[in-house]
Amino acid sequence: MSAPDDANLIAAGFDPAAPAAEAVARLRQLSTNPEIPGASIAHALGNIADPGAAAMLAEMEAHAAGSLRREIRRALFKLHQRGIEPPSSASAGRAPVSAPEGGNLTALFSPIDSDGARIIWITKPRTQGGLMRLWGIVSEEEGLVGAIAGTVGRRELREEREDMERRAGMKLVEGDWRLADFILCEAYRHTPEARRGKVGNFLALRAELVSSPPPTALDHPVYAELANDVARDPAPELLNEPEIAQWKLAGDQIAPYVDELNRANESTIVLNQIQQQGRVAQIVERAIARIFTGDSGERIRRRLEDTAYYLFRTGRRERAGWAIAAAAKIRDGADLKRIPFFIGFIRMQLGSVVAEEQQKVQDEPRLIMTPAEAMRAGEAARQRRRQ
Repeated sequence: MSAPDDANLIAAGFDPAAPAAEAVARLRQLSTNPEIPGASIAHALGNIADPGAAAMLAEMEAHAAGSLRREIRRALFKLHQRGIEPPSSASAGRAPVSAPEGGNLTALFSPIDSDGARIIWITKPRTQGGLMRLWGIVSEEEGLVGAIAGTVGRRELREEREDMERRAGMKLVEGDWRLADFILCEAYRHTPEARRGKVGNFLALRAELVSSPPPTALDHPVYAELANDVARDPAPELLNEPEIAQWKLAGDQIAPYVDELNRANESTIVLNQIQQQGRVAQIVERAIARIFTGDSGERIRRRLEDTAYYLFRTGRRERAGWAIAAAAKIRDGADLKRIPFFIGFIRMQLGSVVAEEQQKVQDEPRLIMTPAEAMRAGEAARQRRRQ
C-alpha cells in the first residue's frame, strides 16, 4: 500500500496496530465508504494475520474484477503464505450476498427496542446529487412494518438522523449494507400476507437501490469481526446492558413457565427455602430447553447476533463479545442449562412478567370492600350530600 493510501485509512479511523478482529471490523466499515478505494482495503487486509481478514477478502473477491481482483488475490496469497485461509463457506461464495453497486451503498441501524422493533436505512448516492434512501421499520413479531424510498440531501439526512437520535434517546450506527438488506428482505418474507399491502411494494422500492435478487442466506459479519470471542462463555453481566435488560420475550414463549411459577407459589404444600429454589430451578431449566430451540431459538440467536453487531459499533467491545458468544452457544447446540447467562436471562424474563402481573392486580379497582373501607366510603358519600 502506498503511503498516501495508508494515511487515508488511518485518517478514516483504521489502526493497523489494533487487535486483528477490531482492525478487520473497521476495514469492513470503511469498505462501504465510496471515497476509500477497495484496493486499499484489500492491501490492508493482507497485512492482518487473522482468518477474519481472509474471510472478508474472499467476500470481496466474489464480486471484484480487474485491478481490484488482482489486489485481492495478492492479499489472499500473502495470508496463504502465513498459513491463513478463508473459511470454506466464504471461499465457496456463500458469504454475504453482494451486488455490483455495493461500494456505493451504506446503511444505518438503530438498536432493537423492548418490543423487538428497529429502524434500518440503506442509502445510495445519486448522480444528480443527494441520496436515494430506503427506510424500513422491522418488527420481530410483525415482519416489515413499513418501507419508504425517496431522495434526500446529505445535510437533510444528517439533520434528520441527529433529530431522531435526540428524540428517541438512541444512536444510529453505520454498518454493512448487505446485512441491512438481508434483515429487510427477511422481515418482508415473514410479513403476513394480509399486512403486506400496508407496507407498500417493498421489492419495487428496494430495486431502486439494489439490483441483485433479495438474499435468502447470510453469514453474519459479526462472527468474523469478533472471531476471538465466539468460543467463550457469555458473562452474566451482559444482562445489565440496556439492549438485553429491556428485552421482552413474546407472551406465548414465556407465559407457560410464568403460569407454572405462579402455581408453584400458590401451592398449599409448605416448602422450605431450598425446596422452593429447587422448584424454580427446574422451571427455569424446562424453559431454557424449550425456548432456545427451534424457531424460537433461531429468532433469539439472530437478535443476539444483531445486538452484538450494534454493541460493537457503539464502542462496547467486551459486551459485544459476550453477545456473540451467547449466539454461538445457541447455534452450536451447547448445554445452555449450565451457562449462567442463559439461566439469568430466563429468570429475568420470568421476574419481569410476574412483576407486571402483580402491578396490574394492584392497579385494578377492587370490587369487594372490607367493612372498614365500606364505612369510610359511606361516610364520604354522606359528606358530599350534605355539601
